[in-house]
Amino acid sequence: MIKQHIVVHGKVQGVGFRNFTLAEARKLGIKGWVRNKANGTVEIEAEGTEKKMGHFLDSIAEGSKFSKVQNLDISEIDAVQHKGTFEVKY
Repeated sequence: MIKQHIVVHGKVQGVGFRNFTLAEARKLGIKGWVRNKANGTVEIEAEGTEKKMGHFLDSIAEGSKFSKVQNLDISEIDAVQHKGTFEVKY
């Protein structure tokens, strides 16, 4: 399993990006969470197979209809804190 911490930069708050991320993750069976950060970025921790994570990252990089993703900072992590599914954290 691939476990990653992702920070999404760009116009990603106030445009439905968290719900878009939630829908994409659940469609692919990705586990983890997404939340807005005070600095205007969106933070994601996600876990899935290499193939599913590849599709997930492609979707996130493309973004939702009203978002404009400028950059993804991706790092490998040891564990993802999740409740067996994908959720939006507040």
